[in-house]
Amino acid sequence: MEIGFHTDAFNSAYWNFDQCLAWAERNDVHCIECGLIDGVSWIHGLGYQPHVALYEDPLLLRRKMERHGVRLSQVDAAFPLSGKEGPLYGVPYVLKSIPWARHAGCPCVATTDGLHRPPGLGDDEAMELMKRSYGRIVEVAEAYEIAVTIEVHGYFTTNPDRLEQMLAFCDSPYLRLNLDTGNSFIAGRDPVAFCDRFLGKIQHVHVKDVSPSLAAAARGEQTGIAVSQCAIGDGVNADNIRAILAKLKASGYRGVLSMECEGAAGPMIERSLAWLRETLRGLSA
Repeated sequence: MEIGFHTDAFNSAYWNFDQCLAWAERNDVHCIECGLIDGVSWIHGLGYQPHVALYEDPLLLRRKMERHGVRLSQVDAAFPLSGKEGPLYGVPYVLKSIPWARHAGCPCVATTDGLHRPPGLGDDEAMELMKRSYGRIVEVAEAYEIAVTIEVHGYFTTNPDRLEQMLAFCDSPYLRLNLDTGNSFIAGRDPVAFCDRFLGKIQHVHVKDVSPSLAAAARGEQTGIAVSQCAIGDGVNADNIRAILAKLKASGYRGVLSMECEGAAGPMIERSLAWLRETLRGLSA
């Protein structure tokens, strides 16, 4: 298992992607995950956003990352696919992201559903809409040999029965799971049981803890949170994360553990990194 991080850790610090690369190099982290921007954003153009745009040349970006000893573990193209806007905006976004990821040397593209029940659609209707969308997405993913991951993040994906249906939309080795330890917890589920049920489908993992105050206020009321608002290991989800890491090791998982934690310009995610490294050492992982 390798440790990485999602650059959304530095959204609140208004870092750019180059600053994230420098942080990774300083802290001996070799895997990075970022969001993809489809178009032009003023805040990104001014250097205040830690993600990359699809207009940036993926080969040149790959070479820049190599100079820092860093590679992409996954790119995030997770526009919600469950609502009426999914086929209109989400599908073209993902389809553009797949060949970009291939050229950038990135093995995975993340996708997901919306946080809430999609307005104007019944649950079965929304599932059928997503099935058609994923059918087209996976066809392209197979051509480029890029894994499309479904992230545990929203109304359908935090429901294990619905998630199982989604992972069976296509009979393809390129439709996989991005397990999220924090989103499964905040949705009121058991993250360890979640891991057990889908162990053979896990391609990428988001490691998120949950602060006691957030758990008290929102557990069972929300389906997803952007990042941990406490250092990983300091929250009420730490024991679950430890148990999940043990199960991943026992299963032979060789993928990336991508920290999703508020960076606070470095200190909080650095505490998270230290805890995760120590925990993996304890597991001989």
